[in-house]
Amino acid sequence: MSSLSLAVRDSNTMLRRNLLHARRYPSGTLNLLLTPIMMLLLFVYIFGDVMSAGIGGGAADRSDYIAYIVPGLLLMTIGSTVIGAAVYVSMDMTEGLIDRFRTMAVYRPSVLIGHVVGSVLQSVMSVVLVGAVGVAIGFRSTDATVLEWLAAFGLIVLFALALTWIAVGMGLASPNPEAAVNMAMPLILLPLISSAFIPADTMPGWFQPIAEYQPFTPAIETLRGLLLGTEIGNNGWIAIAWCVGLIALGYRWSTAQFNRDPK
Repeated sequence: MSSLSLAVRDSNTMLRRNLLHARRYPSGTLNLLLTPIMMLLLFVYIFGDVMSAGIGGGAADRSDYIAYIVPGLLLMTIGSTVIGAAVYVSMDMTEGLIDRFRTMAVYRPSVLIGHVVGSVLQSVMSVVLVGAVGVAIGFRSTDATVLEWLAAFGLIVLFALALTWIAVGMGLASPNPEAAVNMAMPLILLPLISSAFIPADTMPGWFQPIAEYQPFTPAIETLRGLLLGTEIGNNGWIAIAWCVGLIALGYRWSTAQFNRDPK
């Protein structure tokens, strides 16, 4: 069997392991998934009238705000879901499984590949579920073409891959799963200070750069443009650059820690 076949086989085995673990313990994924759903319902039904007026709608036209907020919540869902990858990686480290895998005749990167691919699949499924909730409460994307839907799906997968590699690095750097959760909290907090809920240009002047120069805002604006036909501008290229940069950073960080000799 060639080295490539062995790598694919071992990576597939690690992926199945992680998916089985997620299926046996769904409470972790469910808890992370409830955050964006609750945020969606809270901002639509509690703050929806006020927020819709703030983006140019009116108290009687809450659908404008539903259309505005759903793309942001879809990417916030990814940030919430990938925290599970940080926790599971940290659990493997603290329980000694990583050290055991290092001594076995397996393709070493397959351990990380299994976590990354499994987390991306869970993120995509979570986005589909949150999107279904959005459709149920009135979100519509009738003007998007098939090509735009495919581009939106590609952006979601690329963004999930970028955040997952960062989350895996956080899990490897954490001394325990509790610390991994705390280290990965920015992945949930960053969307709260982006254009997910209100346009960045309506924020205080000193705060606008914080909202604009971070990975979530250009990705949200790109997804919003693909699904709703709003202006994308340079946000598409900026979002892709953020994703590629985070993937490269997370990959190098994760592999460096994984390959480091245990003390």
